[in-house]
Amino acid sequence: MKIAGNRVSYTLDSTLESVNRAEQTAESMAAKAGFSDDDRHRISMAVREAAVNAVLHGNAYDPSKKVRVAFENTRDALVITIADEGPGLCEQDVPDPLAPENLLKQSGRGIFLIRSFMDEVRFRPLEPGTEITLIKHVPGNSREHTEEAK
Repeated sequence: MKIAGNRVSYTLDSTLESVNRAEQTAESMAAKAGFSDDDRHRISMAVREAAVNAVLHGNAYDPSKKVRVAFENTRDALVITIADEGPGLCEQDVPDPLAPENLLKQSGRGIFLIRSFMDEVRFRPLEPGTEITLIKHVPGNSREHTEEAK
């Protein structure tokens, strides 16, 4: 693990323990940034969903593949990146969990939840893998986003 000021980054194995570690780090970084209890919970859940996607869907629990996680508290936001070494994800191929044919499916809600809990979500293809960036703006520090967060 690397800790540099307001930044924490590490490389994890493709296991559920790694998902738990990413979620716990999200909680502590969100607390350090001054987010409310509700926002800390939303951020933690979004990170958990993204980490599960990286471990399960991206790396398929392959012990030879790693997940890279980075958290950074900037003045205006908490920025989290999670990258896997899987086959890649085409964002347009992710089914809409609100479509009638998908409502009763057990999976497929992770990205929907991530988008609803965070202010910005970006996907970037890697060679190999996918990187997701989650951004939650600190209330009061970024005027244009404060109204959106309410």
